[in-house]
Amino acid sequence: MKNSNRDDRSTPTNKALGDVAERIEKECNEVIRYLNDEVVPAVREHSTKALRTAAEKLEELANYMEQHSSTGK
Repeated sequence: MKNSNRDDRSTPTNKALGDVAERIEKECNEVIRYLNDEVVPAVREHSTKALRTAAEKLEELANYMEQHSSTGK
């Protein structure tokens, strides 16, 4: 019968797996922090710039269409 008071990390294999799990958790937290602190702001900044550029191009197209539609009437 298994002793319920026994620490599961008492065997070398279980300890090693526990250590690996802790390391993976720490690494995942670092990746999440990097994504939140570095990647997300950069994506937002570039997306904003792209939207502004698209808006400018659409305005130019609208102006072009207005100029050419009024001369053809």
